[in-house]
Amino acid sequence: MKVLHVDASILGESSVSRQLSAAVVARLRQAHPGLAVTYYDLGAEPIGHLTGAHLAAAQGLLAGNAALQQDVARGRQALEDFLGADIVVVGAPMYNFSVSSQLKAWIDRLAIAGKTFRYTEQGPQGLAGGKKVIVASSRGGFYGPDTPAAPLDHQETYLRGIFGFFGIADVTFVRAEGINVSADQRKASIAAATAEAARLAA
Repeated sequence: MKVLHVDASILGESSVSRQLSAAVVARLRQAHPGLAVTYYDLGAEPIGHLTGAHLAAAQGLLAGNAALQQDVARGRQALEDFLGADIVVVGAPMYNFSVSSQLKAWIDRLAIAGKTFRYTEQGPQGLAGGKKVIVASSRGGFYGPDTPAAPLDHQETYLRGIFGFFGIADVTFVRAEGINVSADQRKASIAAATAEAARLAA
């Protein structure tokens, strides 16, 4: 069993999403002794944002740019690690109603035609099915479907949409909401989400 663990918060040890993603991985280790885990800390070691130079390098151009070639190679490795994983655990904080730019940069390296999806006459087809994604989500406010702020949720809707586009139907969210509302709410939300992580079917 291979797990890809990706954290995307810029807050280091203060991050709630990191705390929750670690709890999810701990639950998986409990259920699967000998679990192989590959870890990406996109906050500490971000993958470069996609540029035209990256696309040119991927086509064999700009061969003399060593730094760019290294970044392209890291993007290819990120794709290989994603495709090779049975379970992907993503620590995803909500930043300005969406995902962090670091997480978006990682996803941009996964969205490769012929690898994670392809276009057909019947529409797009995902190629990365058969794996499970667990998203450890943290949010300062409340953005559930029954809240006034629900239309501003471009975090979970985006992640569910992009992983679905890749062909992954099994996407689970472990969520701590309202963590910036008050100290009591933060404590309660983290406790509830951590307990939910411990109950995950592995």
